[in-house]
Amino acid sequence: MNLKFCILFSFFVRNVIARGGYRSTSLSSAADLGFENESYAGSGRHLIEENQSHHPRTDIARGYMTNSELERAVKEFGRRCSHISRIYSIGESVRGFPLWVIEISDKPGQEEPEPAFKFIGNVHGDEPVGRELLLLLANWICDNYKRDPLVDLIVDKVHLHILPSMNPDGFSFRRRGNANKVDLNRDFPDQFFPWNNNEDARQPETKAIMSWLREMRFTASASLHGGALVANYPWDASLDKRKNYYACPDDGTFRFLASIYSKSHYNMSLSKEFEGGITNGAAWYPVYGGMQDWNYIYGGCFELTLEISDNKWPNAKELPTIWEYNKMSMLNLVASLVKTGVHGRVFSSDSGRPLPGLITIKGINYTVKTSGTLADYHRLLVPGERYEVMATVPGYKSKATHIWLEKEEATNVDFILDPEVSSDGTLLRSICDCGRKSRLLSIGYFWGTHFEVYLVLIVVLAFLCFLLTRRIKSNLLKQRSPPKRSVLTV
Repeated sequence: MNLKFCILFSFFVRNVIARGGYRSTSLSSAADLGFENESYAGSGRHLIEENQSHHPRTDIARGYMTNSELERAVKEFGRRCSHISRIYSIGESVRGFPLWVIEISDKPGQEEPEPAFKFIGNVHGDEPVGRELLLLLANWICDNYKRDPLVDLIVDKVHLHILPSMNPDGFSFRRRGNANKVDLNRDFPDQFFPWNNNEDARQPETKAIMSWLREMRFTASASLHGGALVANYPWDASLDKRKNYYACPDDGTFRFLASIYSKSHYNMSLSKEFEGGITNGAAWYPVYGGMQDWNYIYGGCFELTLEISDNKWPNAKELPTIWEYNKMSMLNLVASLVKTGVHGRVFSSDSGRPLPGLITIKGINYTVKTSGTLADYHRLLVPGERYEVMATVPGYKSKATHIWLEKEEATNVDFILDPEVSSDGTLLRSICDCGRKSRLLSIGYFWGTHFEVYLVLIVVLAFLCFLLTRRIKSNLLKQRSPPKRSVLTV
């Protein structure tokens, strides 16, 4: 009997604490959220986490990088792989530790009409496997660039951003929350319950992520967690606060992305607990204030929550095996951004300049924005289906086209929009103007893409100027020369 109880209890713990309990606020308790079963809703998970924090294992971090070692590893990577990377910080933790990011691209730091992907590790301080795997991923890409076609595709066609640790303070304390004991994956604005919509009240790590997405446009993303083995996708919660499947507008696309990770994994897709190794978040258990849903709603970014290890903090000796199990999943997920979906740019027919606007798919209630400077878009979709794609820019006539999205092959569609004409015959200009800075950047982009043509024209013009100058000088000399005198001889 005792043995059966222990097995059932361990199974319950593993399934309910993977994404964790609710942070302690006046509005986040199970009763305030309206859950009928409080032990399911969060109090049980919260008690388990608290009990663990009172009895820390002194050897739990042995073999894992400390925060200082992680910082040195990131900077060393930047020096060793400077030809395809840059290192930058998006902010600091509560205790002032920089949130370092590695960008990997053939043109790091430059804006290109390419999709961007971000990995975020160590969202919860006591789930450190992700920070280790992300450094291994970065170094593996660096070592195999120009040797592996999949790596070449990622480096040349994607801007990959890696944040190994979102919660370095929690890692130092060996606990889930940050230095203020706040669960960062409950600290984002929520679509159902606005208990944490005051941005000033959010944690610095949360605000850093939100500012990051305002400055940079990401097509897709994934955060790495521990405590289960499954690829989780939106929605993470529902309005009725019950444990039911709650689909977002892009449910099919998210299932497709989650399946890419699961099927590329050594054994995730073989799960007996989660069919195909994937799950809808709300169907697993509701999470409010999570980063995943916020990315999709407010950031225009398709984010997955990846549970990559049954053990939240496994022995460091297991890390090489966990890395091998997840390596192809991580690579294939990033590569999917350019292997499928519809991509392109939007231009004005009268000036040829890029037009920042909106891309919609008929039948899917979700809008993707183009970039502000180059007006490029990257719309992820389920392959093997037909879609109607529409580009809309204020002041211009919208255009739509039908595409058939092949499997393992992306489709490129550029839109050239005509300005709308008012009743008096004047052109209606877009209120969605890039501004002078964007136009200058666009000119710089076109100059860079047609550099060889411009160079030839410059050489030809210089040569013609040289010939013209010589001709003018020659004529001037003839005019200044004294006339020849004739000599009369007698």
